[in-house]
Amino acid sequence: MHTIFVTGGTGFMGRKLIAELMSRGHAVRALARPSSEGKLPPGCTAIVGDALQKDSFASSIAPADTFVQLVGVTHPNPAKKDEFRAIDLGSARVAISAAREAGVRHFVYVSVAQPASVMKFYIAVRAEGEKMVRESGIPATVLRPWYVLGPGRRWPLVLVPLYWVLGLLPPTRESARRLGLVTLEQMVATLLAAIESPPEGVRILGVPEIRAGQLTVTGQ
Repeated sequence: MHTIFVTGGTGFMGRKLIAELMSRGHAVRALARPSSEGKLPPGCTAIVGDALQKDSFASSIAPADTFVQLVGVTHPNPAKKDEFRAIDLGSARVAISAAREAGVRHFVYVSVAQPASVMKFYIAVRAEGEKMVRESGIPATVLRPWYVLGPGRRWPLVLVPLYWVLGLLPPTRESARRLGLVTLEQMVATLLAAIESPPEGVRILGVPEIRAGQLTVTGQ
């Protein structure tokens, strides 16, 4: 069994992941802003703090062996490029530093599929976050979904026929697979598998791997 520290645990992915982790017998500590503790699943240890302020939570990470970084701007769009750097990248920098100092043995980072011709600022920030993960020296799993379908996030289903067609055409087949849709259930299942089978180096899981539940190890 693992002890896991989660940031972004009050979000739509974090709540479901924490509930599943606890149902499997893992101990979970989750960072929450003041007055947001009630959004965490029952039984989770709430750590009140600020994801952008390391001193507000760093001393509470131990004895966690795994750190899951889920903080990010909700409903990303090109107009939020300043928020991407301030929140997504800022929180990743703080989390990686705090995890390293706490002796965490596995860092899990949810990034984004890349490259792509849209959302360039968002992708650039997440790619920079991945670079910091690699440079930290902590064994890590990086997930690269494109769009995660879930409650309130179903509109891309109208694109499924288009994805099917693009997946048949040789010039667009690879992009259609790399930038495909995944479900919240697939993301949580992949996160669970990654947490329960930590890598020795850095493992990258793209859309095809998330859909198939394959834990593929790549080089640093």
